[in-house]
Amino acid sequence: MTELPSKARAVIVGGGIVGCSVAYHLAKLGWKDVVLLERKQLTSGTTWHAAGLIAQLRATSNMTRLAKYSQELYYELEEETGLATGFRRVGSMTVALNSERLEELQRSASMARAFGVEIDEIDPAEIKSCYDYLNTEDVIGGVYLPKDGQGDPTNITLALAKGARQNGAKIFENVKVTGVSQDGGRVTGVQTEQGDIEAEFVVNCAGMWGRELGKMAGVSVPLQACEHFYIVTEAIEGLTKQPVLRVPDECTYYKEDAGKFLVGAFELNAKPWGMDGIPDNFCFDQLPEDIDHFEPILEAAVNRLPILATAGIHTFFNGPESFTPDDRYLLGEAPELKNFFVAAGFNSVGIQSAGGAGMALAQWMDGGEAPFDLWDVDIRRMQPFQNSRTYLVERSKETLGLLYADHFPYRQFATARGLRRSALHEHLKAAGACFGEVAGWERANWFLPADAAERGEKAEYQYSWKRQNWFEYARIEHLAVRNDVGLFDMSSFGKFRIEGPDAEDVLQYICANDVAVEVGGIVYTQWLNQRGGIEADLTVTRLSETAYLIVTPGATVVRDLAWLERQMPKDAQSIVTDVTSMEAVICVMGPRSRDLLATLTTVSLSNEDFPFGTAQPIELGMAPVRAHRVSYVGELGWEIYVATDMAAYVFEQLMEKGEAFNLKLCGLHVLDSCRIEKAYRHFGHDITDEDHVLEAGFGFAVKTDKPVGAFGHFIGRDAVLSKRETGLSRRLLQFQLIDPDPLLYHTEPILRDGEIVGYISSGSYGHWLGGAIGLGYVPTEPGEAAATILASDYEIEVAGKRYAATASLVPLYDPKSDRVRS
Repeated sequence: MTELPSKARAVIVGGGIVGCSVAYHLAKLGWKDVVLLERKQLTSGTTWHAAGLIAQLRATSNMTRLAKYSQELYYELEEETGLATGFRRVGSMTVALNSERLEELQRSASMARAFGVEIDEIDPAEIKSCYDYLNTEDVIGGVYLPKDGQGDPTNITLALAKGARQNGAKIFENVKVTGVSQDGGRVTGVQTEQGDIEAEFVVNCAGMWGRELGKMAGVSVPLQACEHFYIVTEAIEGLTKQPVLRVPDECTYYKEDAGKFLVGAFELNAKPWGMDGIPDNFCFDQLPEDIDHFEPILEAAVNRLPILATAGIHTFFNGPESFTPDDRYLLGEAPELKNFFVAAGFNSVGIQSAGGAGMALAQWMDGGEAPFDLWDVDIRRMQPFQNSRTYLVERSKETLGLLYADHFPYRQFATARGLRRSALHEHLKAAGACFGEVAGWERANWFLPADAAERGEKAEYQYSWKRQNWFEYARIEHLAVRNDVGLFDMSSFGKFRIEGPDAEDVLQYICANDVAVEVGGIVYTQWLNQRGGIEADLTVTRLSETAYLIVTPGATVVRDLAWLERQMPKDAQSIVTDVTSMEAVICVMGPRSRDLLATLTTVSLSNEDFPFGTAQPIELGMAPVRAHRVSYVGELGWEIYVATDMAAYVFEQLMEKGEAFNLKLCGLHVLDSCRIEKAYRHFGHDITDEDHVLEAGFGFAVKTDKPVGAFGHFIGRDAVLSKRETGLSRRLLQFQLIDPDPLLYHTEPILRDGEIVGYISSGSYGHWLGGAIGLGYVPTEPGEAAATILASDYEIEVAGKRYAATASLVPLYDPKSDRVRS
């Protein structure tokens, strides 16, 4: 086909495996007028030189679900299209060279069982028998996944393209997109060198060109190309089918193909490429060899597979692949432009992810909502500043190597740090803060006590799967919040003002709870989708008759603001302003918080004068602030909202007065451990757009009988009523391990009467309760009584070992919330 159509329902830009997968799945859904445009030839960017490893297990349940789907699709494509994909289930093996890596593999094996992935833990003798070429002298264990495989990326892509054409899609090669058309905040088409195409949807599948295509549309697509190296040996006599082998402690992977070995790496210090733009004529191109860069990898490979010492090198390959700031790909509708979708930045897992990603994106476009929880890869998790070229170059040096680095809990990025700092940053740093990063914000995660600093300890992480170096310091902070008073800097909270004559009606339409409260009222609520799933978890504070303040987690600001603006009725007389940086937030939490604050204000903080769930303007010393009586740690406390330029003064006053009340500075790790101890949910872990609001335990925050506003019943109301009628099919439970030694993080399997029924969605150590605490969903029968659910025997599997657990449907800590309301 040479003549471009003037109109299409969807235009997909990019003819790699991802673009062809999106075209295939849209066509299979019955979409007509699907057009794919490729600047050169199909696969000519990155796909053609991919290693073709197709694994199943990913870090979360739904990412694993997409990878498993990819595998099944590639297996079936040959029969459907008549084109071979080269897919073979050869199995894969990952080996450990040290105890920390072994625990990671043991935990991943437990996680795999929870996700329904077949996996075996194997010892060095079994490893050697399975992979005779391998030097196992220093190998201490590993895992084997028999259903993992490998395939030919080019053939898979061509099969997807043929399947798309068979179902009506049109594919054009040698068509360069030069611009993106839009009107009124909605995409309307693309411009090309051969003419313009009007389109209802545009999909950016442009791979390492994705950032530039995004800029044409005014959309941030933060990704950076990096050089990726591998060698292919000459044919090795007698070499037959071998499992894919990974030795992450040496950054290497090995694939047998046609009697040769492919040896590749994800080294710790990567080489960004294309900072000045990608050449216009780039097509099936290779990058210059860099033997010096790859030599340490090759030396390790020869030691690991001694047969390589005598094998000739047929190909030394260096090609670009795109990486994102957090090593997870970008998927979904861009928050800046309606109907402009993105599927790009696949961080060297594009082949194993493309089938599932294409399916999920097509369903998203078709249904208007993500078909299931995709927050791990949702493009709305990215911040605008992350599209900075300087930032991307700095961060990408690290992200490539993190693919095979130890995936320790609480691991922080080391590069491209320090951009977003609260007004208290230097005060916290001087007090011994160890900072982590969320959405670019530098946040104090824990504090090094002064006596530890005097002993020469540093406020730096020492990572481990066991108790890390800050565990005891967090215990001190945790117990300070429970017994006395703690101070948290939560300035990273997202803050939106919505104001105008229709502000109340807009929020009544979007919020599941009733926001028609008195001025000063604080409402805890969720925003729901049409399935009753949770799109956002937040508080709404009424500032005046026509104005509200919405407070959301720092990590979801872009997502939540986009959701609010997209759901707002077009004729609503209200405006939304992001005021996140205008106010700092200082949280004063604990049973002595009232007494501390009373030393700085003349306003009565009693229950009668300042009840829970209300906000008031007060003065702390000389500073006017707004105090919100709410808590995310399960204690009496206030969030203090103060103008950024006065935050340091308020902090200093609190610290000075706080000495008399044993005030402790507290980090985000303790906020997390306290909230899990109180069974408070966290968006992205315990609650997502896939989790029904009632099954998450939020029935108290859903008001189906609230007055109907000018814009109708709230979004998701029908799904709530339906679920109430049919009954809950699962419940979110809280668990405590009986044994106080093991640690819970996330994705540990939950066993009910000996059978795996779910996994821990978030876990931490309950320093007050005296053991590891976790939250997780358990399937139930509709109408199943609480007593029946709790009568079962529960265990949690940690690194292959099962531990008895107490289960509860109410918080194990302060179940009636007496302390919060004291």
